[in-house]
Amino acid sequence: MSLLAHLPQSPQHTAVLSNTDFQQLRQLIYEKTGIYFQDNKRYLLESRVGRRLNELGLPDGRAYLQFLQNGHARDEFRHLINAITINETYFFRAPAHLEVLEQHILPEWARTKRLVRIWSAGCSSGEEPYTLALFLRDRIQPRYPYMRFEIIGTDINTEVLQQAQQGLYGEYAVRNVPPTYLQRYFIRRGNHYQLREEIRKMVRFQVLNLADMAAMNAMRHFDLIICANVLIYFDDNMKRRVVQCFYRSLVPGGYLFIGFSETLYGISQAFQPVRFGKTIVYRKEGEASESNTQRHG
Repeated sequence: MSLLAHLPQSPQHTAVLSNTDFQQLRQLIYEKTGIYFQDNKRYLLESRVGRRLNELGLPDGRAYLQFLQNGHARDEFRHLINAITINETYFFRAPAHLEVLEQHILPEWARTKRLVRIWSAGCSSGEEPYTLALFLRDRIQPRYPYMRFEIIGTDINTEVLQQAQQGLYGEYAVRNVPPTYLQRYFIRRGNHYQLREEIRKMVRFQVLNLADMAAMNAMRHFDLIICANVLIYFDDNMKRRVVQCFYRSLVPGGYLFIGFSETLYGISQAFQPVRFGKTIVYRKEGEASESNTQRHG
């Protein structure tokens, strides 16, 4: 996912933001993105803003805030968001989710659907939606050749989305990819691996800010939404808003997958938690078979 950067605090750290500037800037970021910098993360925001000050030739945080307010906000805010979010993900990060799809959800859908639409929200550099594409191409489509899959990956960070579109990854990102998949679906380019075009064509990427309610409301008619390890960077109010949008975006009977350390407890009662073995996913009640709402051992 596209996550807040975690940097060690340097003992030589020099503040570039006054207390007032820090509070104003974090409020602006929160209003625009839902990401909130606690006081103990001030050094992180300052280190990232410091890079922007150097690149822009600005002396301090006050000058930077004025720069944002003087007609430069749109372009510069994109650079700022790219600076404070980073790529921390890899292929086949959540095999339990793939197991639930293969053994429980997709067989049910195969009886009623010909098109399945999947949204990877906060997809970062693309490993998550591409993992789905590999899994569907190799294990699902041969079994259900009449089914079509549409996968959309969204993120607020434009730089990681450019990487996702290239489909070029280092050894760390592909370390969990099965060797047969590496051989069949990747091309070795020096120390990197590039996904073959047949897989890249299965995923469409677009810029999306999860805190932009108008843009979120335009995302509709999905059978599955995956938003793993993203909600943890929002406060409860923003989590509720985003999850409510996810609920509206799903078709009746659709599913929401979140990170294994995350929960919707206290955030939303709209979804039905469904347990498949040790894995819990969330279902939007609707027209699908009642069998999907039962607990599975």
